[in-house]
Amino acid sequence: MNLATTHSTPQSPDAPPNSAIHHGTAAFRRTNIALFAAGFATFSMLYCVQPLMPAFTKEYGVGAAGSALSLSLTTGVLAVAMLFAGNLSDRWGRKPVMVLSLFLSALLVLCTGFVSNWYGFLALRALLGLTLSGLPAVAMTYINEEMHAESIGLGMGLYISGSAVGGMSGRLLAGVLANYWGWRVGIGTIGVTGLCASVIFLRALPASRRFVPRALSWRRKLGHISDIFKDSGLPWLFTEGFFLMGIFVTVYNYLGYRLMAAPYDFSQAAVGLIFSVYIIGIFSSPWMGHIAGRLGRRKVLWIAFVLILAGIMLTFSTALWMIISGVVALTFGFFGGHSIASSWVGRRAPFAKAQAASLYLFFYYIGSAIIGTAGGLLYTAWGWNGVAGLVGVMALIGLAIAWKLRGLVPLEATHQGHLCSGSS
Repeated sequence: MNLATTHSTPQSPDAPPNSAIHHGTAAFRRTNIALFAAGFATFSMLYCVQPLMPAFTKEYGVGAAGSALSLSLTTGVLAVAMLFAGNLSDRWGRKPVMVLSLFLSALLVLCTGFVSNWYGFLALRALLGLTLSGLPAVAMTYINEEMHAESIGLGMGLYISGSAVGGMSGRLLAGVLANYWGWRVGIGTIGVTGLCASVIFLRALPASRRFVPRALSWRRKLGHISDIFKDSGLPWLFTEGFFLMGIFVTVYNYLGYRLMAAPYDFSQAAVGLIFSVYIIGIFSSPWMGHIAGRLGRRKVLWIAFVLILAGIMLTFSTALWMIISGVVALTFGFFGGHSIASSWVGRRAPFAKAQAASLYLFFYYIGSAIIGTAGGLLYTAWGWNGVAGLVGVMALIGLAIAWKLRGLVPLEATHQGHLCSGSS
């Protein structure tokens, strides 16, 4: 079934014909300030536990794989919950769902700083996955729905830049503060930051102008999902999301363990500072997203996996400068690849954007949960070589799929009244 021709993208009858948000306008700037703040809050709250995993091991007596549950459990619940969050936003609206998601998540993060029991901590982290689910897939849908076709790649890249800054800041702040005042202070600070970002998001994001409310028809949703999986490209893009996030999270999960051990003997603060390489994502996401929008995503995605694979190979070295260089290359490739793949999903599913975005992010975060946990078992058994070997194989498979997608026939579909022009 051809996704481009069997359905059309509904548009609000109140929306002017040229209501799509275009880059260079005040609406575009407001949207990106809001989505930057949302990405910052979401991913700082999600990943602030990553540099703290060695501290959890020390305090609670859990192993590397057990400590990684503080993240894997959150991302696993998040993956499943997002399948339903997109459907709720179809009925209640994009902005209300995202606002509620941010505020509830910030409150939960604050609560985790006061829990003394490990299982209680994990329970709150699981609930965080549920509340966070109202933002990532819906934000992708909002961008694809509200922005002009020529601005989607740049808008998605800027949103992911906010995610990169949030991921970096959450890890950096939590790691440095934990070194001096304990991990609870680090997590509490992230919760307060999330509340502030939520207020910015609420005030800055323009209300939807091209959104049409739909009744919650699960039969129709299942039909849309079936159609999505009949597309020749979308299932492969979902798989790429699985590998991208699984590789990235696994490397960062266990990098702290490696660097805090001999011969490096990093402090908790120094491990937190390692995450400052996330700043690479601020540039690679919009840059590669924009290049892909101009040259075609089919021609650029494979380059991201080459960078990731090269970065993994460098981490096999024991030289610190090579390890750091490898992490930089991997980070650049990851954020660029995610920007390309996520915007490509929206372009190939013009009639069921919320469902397609939710499915992409389902595989994306399931990759984090599954590969991230498996990496802990391999780290316990074989150290860093076990982790690097696992993600290296994943990167090779991802590269093969990206190369295969170079031959994908682009959709001849209109999106918000503009021809798709082969970049799909």
